[in-house]
Amino acid sequence: MDHQAKDHLTILYRGPLASCDYACPYCPFAKRRDTPDQLRADRAALERFTEWVSCQDHPISVLFTPWGEGLVRSWYRRALTELSHVPHVERVAIQTNLSHRVSWTSDADLNRLALWATYHPGEVPYDRFLGKCRELAERGVRYSVGIVGKPDHLDAARRLRDDLPTGTYLWVNAAEGHVYDDAEAASWTDIDPLFPVSRNPHPSRGLACRTGETVVSVDGAGTVRRCHFVPAVLGNLYDGSFRDALMPRPCPLGKCDCHIGYVHLVSLGLYDTFAGGVLERIPALLDRP
Repeated sequence: MDHQAKDHLTILYRGPLASCDYACPYCPFAKRRDTPDQLRADRAALERFTEWVSCQDHPISVLFTPWGEGLVRSWYRRALTELSHVPHVERVAIQTNLSHRVSWTSDADLNRLALWATYHPGEVPYDRFLGKCRELAERGVRYSVGIVGKPDHLDAARRLRDDLPTGTYLWVNAAEGHVYDDAEAASWTDIDPLFPVSRNPHPSRGLACRTGETVVSVDGAGTVRRCHFVPAVLGNLYDGSFRDALMPRPCPLGKCDCHIGYVHLVSLGLYDTFAGGVLERIPALLDRP
């Protein structure tokens, strides 16, 4: 399947890092600490991955989805910066809580770099988070901002929507396990017109999905899976064994309830909705950006 090796490949990378500086009650990795050995292993794995991406000869986009907070670690900032300068890397993005300084972005190619930022009320002063967003805008960094749609987050979300720099998209993730009545859903949709896409899990079994064909998930050892949510192994990144497994395949799961999964479902048409911003979750056009 040499022709597939030359096609655009999107990689969701999640290494061993599992430590975070926040204590969000809805996250199992809150305030978790990695040992020095675990951090060294994560750094080595990330550097190996970065080198592999840099040495390829076909278009690649990368979204880092660490369990913990990556950008407080120098090796994640360095990896993003380095990959943003690789000609065949079309986009490099990361999910982050913005607890780090953002001045490092001045060394990156801002035509390729993007940040997927999440605001966690109670974990960071509002003005500090908003200030980071405004600094990103001033620096010309491409980014989206999000919040978990918990009932007690609604006022903070409304405030953030009003205060964010013009043109910044604020997305809302449905809170896991929470059932929204129509009135609640309408309140969140006023903030994020695309909230209806997140409101309920999407039935996915048997449906066409780009994961496993043009999108893959990679862990620190280079193990390749179709996505973070399907455990079946397709091969290994570093020995190239995954390439022969790249092919169209239906989703084997009953439902998909995470944006980084269902955005790739063909039936939802979200590649059109997020054209040019699939990885960083920035819609191509909204009536109220």
